[in-house]
Amino acid sequence: MQLDTIDLELLKILQHDATLTNKELAVRLHRSVAAIQERRRKLIDQGYIKSTVAILDRNKIDRGLITFPHVHMSSHTAEILIQFEQEVSKFDEVMECFQMSGDSDFILKVATRDLDEYSDFLRDKLAKLANVSRVNSSFVLRVVKNVTAYPI
Repeated sequence: MQLDTIDLELLKILQHDATLTNKELAVRLHRSVAAIQERRRKLIDQGYIKSTVAILDRNKIDRGLITFPHVHMSSHTAEILIQFEQEVSKFDEVMECFQMSGDSDFILKVATRDLDEYSDFLRDKLAKLANVSRVNSSFVLRVVKNVTAYPI
């Protein structure tokens, strides 16, 4: 599917407020409600819109500590990497997991209540995974910028 300027503008708007109705979007984009509804459905069907979610205030739900553990593996076979990915994906504390180039094999984004809960996570879950040889943790001191919208 080739995106035109209306599709791109629709995606820009929805990245900032996905709660807008098709009617509200139609007014903003000077199109009919049916046209917007059809475009929105096509963007979903084609995978441009992966999901529609609510972004929560982590402090209000008692997840005030964000940590980025840099995970180093002792072995790098495909089976071991896949096993790590599958196991770490099961942990509720892990918000994101990235396989990396460079010094770290993986970098995780972990949300916990506090340092004690992170320590428990590290000791009782992450460090117990097979072939994890070393973990270096970085703690978020202050969030300077946090956006979810991609520039289009």
